[in-house]
Amino acid sequence: MQATTTGMPTPDPTLSSGARELLKWIALLTMTGDHVAKVIYGGYLPVVSELGRIAFPLFALVMACNLAQPGADLRKSIRRLAAWGVIAQPLHALAFGSWLPLNILLTFALAAVAVHALASNRPLLLLLAAGMLPMLVDYQWAGVGFVLLGWLAFRHRAWWLLLVGWAAVCWVNHNGWALLAIPVALAVTRVQWRLPRRRWAFYGYYVGHLALLAVYVHLHG
Repeated sequence: MQATTTGMPTPDPTLSSGARELLKWIALLTMTGDHVAKVIYGGYLPVVSELGRIAFPLFALVMACNLAQPGADLRKSIRRLAAWGVIAQPLHALAFGSWLPLNILLTFALAAVAVHALASNRPLLLLLAAGMLPMLVDYQWAGVGFVLLGWLAFRHRAWWLLLVGWAAVCWVNHNGWALLAIPVALAVTRVQWRLPRRRWAFYGYYVGHLALLAVYVHLHG
């Protein structure tokens, strides 16, 4: 255990870098399928739409673990997520026909702000990031809360907090398909994956797939 400047203990990482990378790409692919179902197939495609429900909890799990790593630069994460989220938002709005809720990168940017506020003992900022602004982003309070609870879980090994986050996501989805992400995550953690981190490819893919969906909507609108 190491101690951070905030005086809170920092555990060794539970998910290896390779496992986190694999979970991120599984989430990205299932999210893509869900988006294709919504934009091209009228909102629902059997199996694909159900699998799409595992995307957010996997993304949130990876992000929570990343933010809990020793030496994690929370401010840098906030800036990067916010910048890419702003770039993606016009394309997201064109693809889905509405500016609200804001895209998932901005959900994660807000969650990172909430983590930073909690870590630095800034209650007013925490109230803003976790109490007021989530109404504007995808998955709202459940989304920001999952990352915040996950961060606490990885730091203190209080794994029951993840179950609270999962329950909140299921409530938002009005179904329990998000729970399928649990066996997926557990299966990935049992293998020593050696995958390089490709952060920019991930952001580029996210923006790129929204651009393609936006073009489709424009051509078929």
